[in-house]
Amino acid sequence: MTMIPDFTKTMQDVMASFPSDMSSIQDALRSQSLLGEKLARVALAAAERSTEISARWAKDSITRMGELAAVRQEPSDYAKAVSDFASRSAELAAEHMAAYAEIAKTVQTDTVNLMLTAGKDIVLDAQKAA
Repeated sequence: MTMIPDFTKTMQDVMASFPSDMSSIQDALRSQSLLGEKLARVALAAAERSTEISARWAKDSITRMGELAAVRQEPSDYAKAVSDFASRSAELAAEHMAAYAEIAKTVQTDTVNLMLTAGKDIVLDAQKAA
């Protein structure tokens, strides 16, 4: 009574009596992995471009800060420098935000295209399996 029956052989016999084709499952897993890889590439490319924009924006801002810190002869020159800095900063913000929007649009387009392609592939695989 204390021995637990070993059903390993029984389960192997049951599974052997119901043969199944695992190639369709392997194909599905492979397709899913390929889709994941493509989506990761899209995300990483967007992150890389986003980082480049951020670095360029920071560099431009630091350059402008250096110009703002320069000594002026007249007090009114300081006001003009601050005004120029503020207007140029607003222009830079608009330019960089437009660049970020372009990245987002590209990522969205690429993702939709990948998902549509994946959907078509799934339908074809299902038709083959049926």
